[in-house]
Amino acid sequence: MSDKINRQIVLASRPNGEPSDENFRLVESSCPPVADGQVLLRTIYLSLDPYMRGRMSAAKSYANPVEVGAVMEGATVSEVVASNNKQFSPGDKVISYTGWQEFGLSDGSGLRKLPADLVDIKAALGVLGMPGMTAYMGLLKIGQPKAGETVVVSAASGAVGAVVGQIAKLRGCRVVGIAGVKEKCDYVVNELGFDACISHKEQDMAAQLQKACPKGIDVYFENVGGAVTEAVWPLLNPFARIPVCGLIAHYNAVELPAGPNRVPAVMRDVLTKRLTLRGFIVSDFMSEQAEFVAEMGDWLKQGKIKAKVDLVDGLENAPRAFQGLLRGENFGKLIVKVGPESAN
Repeated sequence: MSDKINRQIVLASRPNGEPSDENFRLVESSCPPVADGQVLLRTIYLSLDPYMRGRMSAAKSYANPVEVGAVMEGATVSEVVASNNKQFSPGDKVISYTGWQEFGLSDGSGLRKLPADLVDIKAALGVLGMPGMTAYMGLLKIGQPKAGETVVVSAASGAVGAVVGQIAKLRGCRVVGIAGVKEKCDYVVNELGFDACISHKEQDMAAQLQKACPKGIDVYFENVGGAVTEAVWPLLNPFARIPVCGLIAHYNAVELPAGPNRVPAVMRDVLTKRLTLRGFIVSDFMSEQAEFVAEMGDWLKQGKIKAKVDLVDGLENAPRAFQGLLRGENFGKLIVKVGPESAN
């Protein structure tokens, strides 16, 4: 395989604010030899996710940053093309974490074979992958929705939010989404079955949200932050639960927003309303992954959960697609098609 060229997207520099083309660089190198115990993987699909913005920063976080000059990290659906590892054979399709490149080496740790009967392997990066598990664990383990309660989810048409809302409906809740353009709101209501969806682009968003939640909000699944959270906060009921999954409105911020210090008011509400506000990372729940895979798999087979994929063709287009993701330009789970599903 050393005669094959491997194209990679590396972190060229750390962004100051919103990432730009200059922060990424496309490089080429020969595929490395496969040592004992290793497998060589050919990337088929690459997942693009908001958390990657944090990996571009050197700031202390829950995971180490990508080093300047290193391959951008990310989950992939890949095919084993060469193996010196007894657990994997050429042709196996696996979930891997080899990142933004056409080929990657693995010692087998962290690889998960895809079921042979999985019709759409892209689902392994979406509803059956990290985004789906994030939605499942955040909502059910932290949000703990009960039938008849009102659940609000921001970024409702996104890879996580869309699944959150559908699970909440399966639990008998009233579900209100918050999304961007009208097309996304229409999809959330008409295709996914949400009870209502509010556009955060409307000037009267807060008033519309209040109208859509006449009994207040019992669970708010936080993906966004900013003005969306400000509209939600006054509507939280006593004992409301707020799983904090993401804060995409702030990922490119270089300083704190101007204005009064709202921390005292927020903490007063946390106290007097007895709110549960908990941030989480999906890896917190890895010991319960089998539960998620089994139940989500059943829901998919029964047609109870739908998923939309925003597919971009070509590794070289990953940087622009990722920049668009941070601006909310994607519609559904953003995936890059890096190569054909079969090498033959």
